[in-house]
This record gives sequence, structure tokens and C-alpha cells, in this order.
Amino acid sequence: MSEAPESGFNLELNEDVRDVRDWAHGFAADVIRPAAAEWDEREETPWPVIQEAAKIGLYSLDFFANQWLEPSGLGIPVAFEELYWGDPGIALALTGTGLAAVSVAANGTQEQMLEWTPQMFGSAGDIKLAAFCSSEPNAGSDVSAIRTRAVYDEAKDEWVLNGVKTWATNGGIADIHVVVASVDPELGSRGQATFLVPPNTPGLSQGQKFAKHGIRASHTAEVVLDDVRLPGSCLLGGKEKLDERLARVREGKRSSGQAAMKTFEASRPTVGAMALGCARAAYEYARDYATQREQFGKPIGDNQGVAFTLADMATRIDAARLLVWRASWMARNDKDFTNAEGSMSKLYASETATFVTQNAVRILGGNGYTREYPVERWHRDATIFTIFEGASEIQKLIIGRQITGLPIR
Repeated sequence: MSEAPESGFNLELNEDVRDVRDWAHGFAADVIRPAAAEWDEREETPWPVIQEAAKIGLYSLDFFANQWLEPSGLGIPVAFEELYWGDPGIALALTGTGLAAVSVAANGTQEQMLEWTPQMFGSAGDIKLAAFCSSEPNAGSDVSAIRTRAVYDEAKDEWVLNGVKTWATNGGIADIHVVVASVDPELGSRGQATFLVPPNTPGLSQGQKFAKHGIRASHTAEVVLDDVRLPGSCLLGGKEKLDERLARVREGKRSSGQAAMKTFEASRPTVGAMALGCARAAYEYARDYATQREQFGKPIGDNQGVAFTLADMATRIDAARLLVWRASWMARNDKDFTNAEGSMSKLYASETATFVTQNAVRILGGNGYTREYPVERWHRDATIFTIFEGASEIQKLIIGRQITGLPIR
């Protein structure tokens, strides 16, 4: 990833970011929202929507790279807020490949990034998907418990991977899988590395596909690795760098980072932006409903109970956006998260999404509990943001450790 000149934090979006925001919003309003209920019900990957996004360049490496490298750091969070405003399930189908690409950028060499990230997206005429595989049946928040093992075959300069990954977005149907595995179990999370599994590699297969509570248009499944052999070049960062890092750890020196955590650190504000889009969608719908729905001869929004609830919803959304934008700017300008600002943004935005969508259902009353109204779907979708890429409790643990300097357990 190229370095950017430091950009001063500014709440006024520049013209390029505004243009992308409006472009993404238009696609979300015209293409994603009309298809949302159908693909939620079908629980299938919305290939027609992905194809439409690819045609206009919204599903492409250029889009993700340009927004990720946007100097203010606000390109991705602003665009993602709009897409997830459209529908979180379809939006995750469109953006899930990005997490695998972020992992390659965070852990790989420049040569690996240039070779593999274009293949993760393909082209409008030949769409590809990628999957990031970290979690396991017994290793979710506790990445140190990862059991998938990578053993080096020095005679052939190959790595042999065995294990089962779970909760993988695009898992099994992806063309390229990025897999976190243990190369030295005695070192825990510090003995892990990240591997790139090319298309049609023997030994990789899809396990169970999960039937989910929400984000049902996004494919989530297990990935089984059975004697998967990879050339040495598929170790992200290269073996020399890995050997140097492991040697430092064995000598008791500080490691430069954990394989999985480097990806999550880079993506936490982005997950906050996803949650923010879902929250805003529910808030806007509930607000408009409250001004039109009449009971006892007046709009229900004229009641203090409803108006105060809407006020809380609007305030929390704005506060969440400020946290997400600050963390995104800090990440782009290489500012250290000295107070775990990335975790703060993810924690507050995800909890805001559950708060706002739950109250949107309550404002709509019985209508909010039916599938005829979208707030029911957004309420189901919102739950995931408090769980994946670090549950809320894990974010609090990270923040607590950072602000106290104590090994809180």
C-alpha cells in the first residue's frame, strides 16, 4: 500500500468523496434496495446485482483501491455507509472480497499484492470472489486458538495446510481464499502466518453453508483444507520475513504483529461504516413513518415518547459517524490508535445499529414486526455487526487494555 501525504482531519468531504458517495447512493437506491427482500428470502449470493455493480465499476479492484487510498481516509467509510444503507446482506456480497484484499495488502509483499488482488475481483465479464478465512469452530474471538496447521516441505518448497475454517464470507465459492494458519503452535497467535490459496487448488472444499438470522444474501460457510499444497510463493510476506519474525518471538522480543489481527485492525472502522449505513436506513424509515402515521388524530411523531426516541437515534448515528471518520483518517495517515480508536468506532457504531433498528421496529409497532416493512430485516442484519471481526466484548477488552495499560482478562 502506498504512503499518502498527511491530510488534516476535515469534516467537509472533498469533491471526489462526495461524487463517490452520490454514485454509491444512487446504486443502492436504484438497484440494491429493490432486490433486497428477494435475496434475503432466497438466501443466495445475488449474482445479478454483483454483475450490475461490476458493469459500472462499483465491484472492481479499482474502486476499492482508489477509495482505500483516498488521502482523507474517508473514501471507503462514506461509500460503504451508502451501500449498507441500501441493504447489508447484498452490500456484504459486494464488499466481502475486500477483506481478503486488505489481508493481502496488510501481510503480503508488493509483488504479491499486484499479482493477486486483481484476480480477486476479475472483470465485468468474468467476476471473481475472494474469501478471508480466519475463524474456526473453536477459535473465533480467540485467534490464538487457531488449529489449522501449515507445515513447510523444504524439499519441494511447499506448504501443506490442514484444518477447518468457519464463518467465512464467500467461503468455498470464492476463487481465491486467504487463510490464516499456525506454523508454530507453541507460539500461539505469534506463530501464525497468512497463505493465499489459488483457484482450483486440490484439497480445498466447502463444508457447511450456514442458514443465518440476518445478512442472508451473503454466502457464509465452512472451508475444509485437506492436505492443501501451496508453493512457497503463496506465503504472504515470504518465508524469510516469517523466519525473522518467529526468531524474534522465540528470543522473547516483540513481534511486529499477528497475522489475523493486522487484517482486523485495518478493517474495524470499515465495519463501523457498514453498521452506520444499516442504522441510518432504519432511522430514516422510522422518522418518515412517524411523520405520516396517525393515531388519535395526529402523527405519532408528535408524541414526546416517539420524538425523543428519534432524537436519541439521530444523535447516536452522528456520534458513530464521527468516531468512524476519525479512526479512518487516523488509519490512512498512519496515526497510532493510542486509545484503541479503531475499536471504539467499531464498538459504538455496531451497538448503535442494534439500538436504532430495535427502536425502528418499536416505532412501527406491529408493522415493524412484519416482513412487509424493511425495518424487520435491518433489525436482523444489525446483530452481525456486534459479532463479526471482533465481538463488542472483545472491542471493550482491547479498549480497556489500551487505556489502562493493564493485561485485562
